[in-house]
Amino acid sequence: METILNFYPVLILHGLVYGMLIFLVASGLTLTFGMMDILNFSHASVYMIGAYFCYQIIIWSQNFWIALIIAPFICGLIGILIERIFIRKVHAKGHVNELLLTFGLALVIAEIVEWIYGSAPLPVPTPVLLQGSWALWANVEYPVYRIFILGLSASVLCLLFYLFKRTRLGVSVRACVQDGEMANALGTNVSFVYLAVMAIGSWLAGVGGVIVAPYMSVYPNMFADMILDCFIVIAVGGLGSLAGALLASLIVGQIQSFGVILLPQISLALTYMLMMVVFIIKPTGLFGGKE
Repeated sequence: METILNFYPVLILHGLVYGMLIFLVASGLTLTFGMMDILNFSHASVYMIGAYFCYQIIIWSQNFWIALIIAPFICGLIGILIERIFIRKVHAKGHVNELLLTFGLALVIAEIVEWIYGSAPLPVPTPVLLQGSWALWANVEYPVYRIFILGLSASVLCLLFYLFKRTRLGVSVRACVQDGEMANALGTNVSFVYLAVMAIGSWLAGVGGVIVAPYMSVYPNMFADMILDCFIVIAVGGLGSLAGALLASLIVGQIQSFGVILLPQISLALTYMLMMVVFIIKPTGLFGGKE
């Protein structure tokens, strides 16, 4: 009995950590896809770039905290370039063109990364301050770095909700979501709002890439593993809903954590089964509104 009481809470913690990690990346995709109607398949590639920048900056500086500041900022700039150079030119032509363009861009980025760094996984050391484990209760210790992921993700979550609920930028974003033409007529710079949302989304992906590097290592196909979970989270949570993305991320995290241990034969299919059930009950997602 004591073993069971210790085992399941640790699995719940594992699910929370992975769920909040998914949320960091999926929230950026929720902003660009759900709120601004931009289908950016290359979003997870920015997450991968953030991880590789973390690896490279740590090699140069031997400092994880510098990487945590610089790498997401660079990812934000990359997001701006992707929006200005690529997405803006095809956005008016529909989602099919956006999908084809950004999917091709994701493949190009993956090839460039593999050409520079090779295909082998690259380990990133855990910062000294976050090494070791904390004793949570009797006979149970949990890695400090995973607790750090939870804390940082929660802080970013609070920052996001404040930004989009309490600031002028948040009001402008909601106005553009409701009626972009009317917002533009009333003086809102819709192009700038699109650019700002793209930068914030890419910054979030960069933060996710940096903190995942010591957690799972860095490898060229990591974008493909993340993009599937992100789209499931957006679909289950509802387009444009940060609250829905948060809830769906936590659910997916728990499914992944418990599924690998309890149902290993079908663990990969469990999240797709979740999406199917949600679509049957509520096609617009848990927090999605009527189209």
